[in-house]
Amino acid sequence: MGDDVDEIEMDGGGGRSKKLLVVVILLVLLLLGGAAAAYFTGLLQPVIDMLTGGGGTQTEEVISESAIEEAPGVPENVGFVDLPEILVNLNAGGGKQSYLKIRVSLEVADQAMLPQIEQMMPRIVDNFQVYLRELRPEDLAGSEGMFRLREELLIRVSAAAKPAKINDVLFKEMLVQ
Repeated sequence: MGDDVDEIEMDGGGGRSKKLLVVVILLVLLLLGGAAAAYFTGLLQPVIDMLTGGGGTQTEEVISESAIEEAPGVPENVGFVDLPEILVNLNAGGGKQSYLKIRVSLEVADQAMLPQIEQMMPRIVDNFQVYLRELRPEDLAGSEGMFRLREELLIRVSAAAKPAKINDVLFKEMLVQ
């Protein structure tokens, strides 16, 4: 009978040590997770700067200045051409009337090409109007519609203005009614 009591006490003691081990492991994981979260959210940055000598902000400034100096795609000789306001009726279907009023500017890669773009303006406006008249109001909905419209207009203006290089079509005003 004494042997049975010893076995029961050993089983109870072993369960406590397992529970204690699980609690310790959970606490360690919780601390590691909290430290990782603090690091990735930037809460530990002042501590890291203090331990490394406080040079973190100076390094960031040097990097950002050098990145601006070496940044590709910062055009120097860019020009802009404003297109006249375009007002077209959209393909609403079902007897409904829907209109699009749009004002855009063209970003030209070289300012020397601006007179050539001005000469091609009737062709550019015609290409835009032909395309815009086939659009439905749903085609212009949301940021995806705006992005698609910008890409389509850029394709058409690039074809009409060759050999001039058009970098972008910039929306100044757009009203769908």
